[in-house]
Amino acid sequence: MSKILDDIKLQYKIGGIANRIIYWNVGVFLLSLVFYQFTIGRFDFPSWIALSSNPKDVLYFPWTLLTYSFLHASFWHLFFNMIMLNFASRLFLTFFTQKQYFGLYVLSSIFAGIAFVISYYFLGIYSSIVGASGAVLAILVATTTYQPLMEVRLFLFGNVKLWHITAVFLVLDFMQIMLDNTGGHIAHIAGAVFGVVYVKMLQNGTDLSSIVTSFINFFSNLFQPKKATPFRKVHVNPRSNAAKRESKIVTKDKTQQQIDEILDKISQSGYDSLTKDEKEFLFNSGK
Repeated sequence: MSKILDDIKLQYKIGGIANRIIYWNVGVFLLSLVFYQFTIGRFDFPSWIALSSNPKDVLYFPWTLLTYSFLHASFWHLFFNMIMLNFASRLFLTFFTQKQYFGLYVLSSIFAGIAFVISYYFLGIYSSIVGASGAVLAILVATTTYQPLMEVRLFLFGNVKLWHITAVFLVLDFMQIMLDNTGGHIAHIAGAVFGVVYVKMLQNGTDLSSIVTSFINFFSNLFQPKKATPFRKVHVNPRSNAAKRESKIVTKDKTQQQIDEILDKISQSGYDSLTKDEKEFLFNSGK
């Protein structure tokens, strides 16, 4: 048992962001079992973690625009989402960085959640949504947008163009949007749209993942204790300061003494009795 745990820890450390997100989804699913109602055989997620279509709930619990994407309605819901996430992640990370992958997962989840809330609000339907499907489809569509002709080998089907696989998922979503799980399919399509926009903006030089990075850095700096400025003790030589003060005082006294002598000479013999140097000295001192 300890060896299995050690292997899981090692995979978490070296597996990269895609593996970590899968681990987070599995971990959150296990924790969310506390909300499973065995009497009715399903989860009953509270409005502070699942995304509600009621705008008031979203305003009270804005973090649900992200937390819902780590929750799942059943084991099979989680299983198929994680299989698809693993598949799409490997393709995406062939061309893009882990930072861009994480940014896409977070932002597409939020965008898909907003699309769900807005659409259900205008449809007048009150419900809630959970699942990572919107983010999963965003990652798949983003990769397809960048490399649509990429060949993928599928079991029983052989080599298939990536855009063929993506097209099947999108067509199924559009076909079922009015039949069952309308909110889920709306979120899927919204995630796909965001995947296209994300890659197109990236190709034009705008990396939206920097929004997520800046947000994380802001909060990490906000809660990180500030380092105190180290105290620097300055050693002052008292003799040098005293010597400067003494020098200034002596100079001032000598100047004043010379002025007094000139003034005494003027009072006794008049201004004309002064020499040229004395007159210039008195004139400069007057300035």
